[in-house]
Amino acid sequence: MSNIKIGHINFLNILPLTYSYRNGYANGLDVKYNVPSILNDDLANKRLDISHISSIAYARLNDDLLLLPNICIRADCDVESIMLISRVPIENLNGEKIILTSKSATSHCLLKIILSEGYNLTPKYFVDAVDVKNPVSDDSTAALLIGDDALYNYFHTPKNFYCYDLGKLWHELTGKSMTYAVWAVQKNFAENFPNRLQFAYEKIISGLNYGVKNKSAAINSILKDTSFTYDQLDHYLGGVIKWNFSKTAVEALQTYYKLAYKLNLIDRLPEIKFADVKSYESN
Repeated sequence: MSNIKIGHINFLNILPLTYSYRNGYANGLDVKYNVPSILNDDLANKRLDISHISSIAYARLNDDLLLLPNICIRADCDVESIMLISRVPIENLNGEKIILTSKSATSHCLLKIILSEGYNLTPKYFVDAVDVKNPVSDDSTAALLIGDDALYNYFHTPKNFYCYDLGKLWHELTGKSMTYAVWAVQKNFAENFPNRLQFAYEKIISGLNYGVKNKSAAINSILKDTSFTYDQLDHYLGGVIKWNFSKTAVEALQTYYKLAYKLNLIDRLPEIKFADVKSYESN
């Protein structure tokens, strides 16, 4: 029988799990690394059994998916790795051109919710690749960055630009945390292969726990290949980014879905349904 096909977003916000996969926890799994938009599509087209995907992708695909409990990617307030970089103050963006990174999905909707509900703005949105060193192109007013590109701009704020952390803006709008990504499994896979699902789930949760316990080693393993310092990543991982899918995180995700539905960013409110697995707590 072939290995279980797992999607994994290879961003720094899940470095502990990435580190564990590279240290034995991927045995028995066929891990596919890519950006959120690609993995969302792979799961939608059943090229993956389980994947770490954008929260908004679950809302759009939830008829065919179940969520894994006790694991997500979230932040209580500032997220540092979803940034709006603008030539003008945010309140002046009405009608202006904003480039949305082609790597994302959840953050597109998050920005539209914040600008509409928080500022009563209707900019012009375009999806395209964003240059991390020159994020706002000459023909645009602002750009949305996610993941490591956004984190770079958080720590290397471009001169003469306004930089906004979407996690902070979301918290100011709703008073809630934000759940950016979830782990989802094909319903058919969960129903037909419950033992394989349990095996994969235990690998993911125990791998994450291993990576968190060995966070220093995980950070040191990639330092030479990044533009970040140890202290920056130590602060970001576990301090800013959290991985436990708590009750309040589920409630915050439901708030996000309600606002996305209000703005016609999704066609219906999804029911949050979890796979039937023996529960393991993540950090």
